[in-house]
Amino acid sequence: MMDNFTPGPFTDELNAAGVPQELHSWLSRYGVGSLVAKMGIKFLELGPERTVATMPVEGNTQVAGILHGGAHVVLAETLGSFAAALHAGAGRHVVGIEVGATHHRSIASGLVTGTCTAIHLGGTLATHEIVMTDDHGRRLSTARITNMIRENRAR
Repeated sequence: MMDNFTPGPFTDELNAAGVPQELHSWLSRYGVGSLVAKMGIKFLELGPERTVATMPVEGNTQVAGILHGGAHVVLAETLGSFAAALHAGAGRHVVGIEVGATHHRSIASGLVTGTCTAIHLGGTLATHEIVMTDDHGRRLSTARITNMIRENRAR
């Protein structure tokens, strides 16, 4: 059993990803996921209506030296899924059922900021738009994700 005072096995991972202390008990069993850690994603805000995170370009590039298009989608899906899970609440979980992205501009260095905004927060579906920008606020890509909200099964 975990309490809010005993560090869990993912405490270092949660801290490194910028997850606020008040959400550690929610993520203590799973952490943020190995891909989030590998991509260097750092959360700045976490909420169902708005979630914001950064991701470095370095280490996430494709052969031409620019941020990989799939990295944009990883950031978008991470933000949308975390926001949807926060909306779903205890006793429920989310599964992504659709994600799409349009790439507007490339980036070869620096940080990408993803800002996730709720479009629809329902009882069975949550849809978010995620806008990725560079350090100058220029739009790099726009993504949309829809997550299905499901009840946890009894074990």
